[in-house]
Amino acid sequence: MIRPFARFSSVRFAVIGALVALSLPLFQASAQQDAPAAPAQEPSAPTPTAAPAFPKPDPANFTANSPSKEVVNAFLQASWGYDDTRAWEVWAILKTQVEGISKVVVLVGDKSGKQKPSVAQFYALPDGKHIFVGEDIIPFGEHPYAEARAVAQQRASGPFRGSASKDLELVEFADFQCPHCKDAQANMEKLAVDFPKARIVFQNYPLPQHPEAAHAAAYGVCVTKEGGSTAFFTFAAAVFEGQDGLATPDGATLTLNSAVTKAGLDPAKVAACASTPAATGAVEEGVKLAKDLNINQTPTLLVNGRQISIGGVAYDTIKQMIEYQAKQDGAAQ
Repeated sequence: MIRPFARFSSVRFAVIGALVALSLPLFQASAQQDAPAAPAQEPSAPTPTAAPAFPKPDPANFTANSPSKEVVNAFLQASWGYDDTRAWEVWAILKTQVEGISKVVVLVGDKSGKQKPSVAQFYALPDGKHIFVGEDIIPFGEHPYAEARAVAQQRASGPFRGSASKDLELVEFADFQCPHCKDAQANMEKLAVDFPKARIVFQNYPLPQHPEAAHAAAYGVCVTKEGGSTAFFTFAAAVFEGQDGLATPDGATLTLNSAVTKAGLDPAKVAACASTPAATGAVEEGVKLAKDLNINQTPTLLVNGRQISIGGVAYDTIKQMIEYQAKQDGAAQ
């Protein structure tokens, strides 16, 4: 697994969540001409015994023309609305020394009073569609996942189970040699049961640090070609079960051929197919799709364009986020 970009709380991805886990200063003192000076002190954080009572924002802290407070709130609602215990207040939207880039500051708290309120901040870019968080540029706006959803609907061509409709599309980006992907399969099976109206797609995303992952992915492409999606998911379950066998080239051949046999197909035929440019090209297309969507770790689940890192995440949390996204998109579950 490679490093994920910023995420909130245990989910590690709710668009700008990791910001909340950080106790960032409200403003950095600055002598820059068009950036306001830091206030005398940060807003005090109430003792977490009740729902947070955020200090009233100062109109003087809203110096940027965009984004508007309404757009920021809509973005946060889209990102955090699945968690009905979370509360926030947009505290400032500031001009910076770079034309068109605004600094957004948000106070975040827990309605149950169990967590101490924190300060989060990000930078909104001039296109109005992206924000800069830590080292990453991620989607922003009232409908931050719409563009990624459209891309996935058009290009996520891996084997699938469930509905033919793409109204609720769950695209799993996974690597056969990734231990976290293996662990995530139990949750993927639960999702298939709990969301019978969803289209659940397996999209190959072999990572370069796993030398046999691309080989296994090519086998998966050919299993799908020869036996369809049903054969693929039988194959995939067997490969994940025997994942330790992928540690060496010889072990990988034995593991993959055994998985093909379990899927009811001819190992020699699938192996020959897996070495063709068509098979390797299909794997490369999956990698390109992941990169175009700015997916940089496995396993990642794309829920109607919304990224959820599902490695080590509680099933109930994943389910809650999918239910919320489906409701936002008016998709049947």
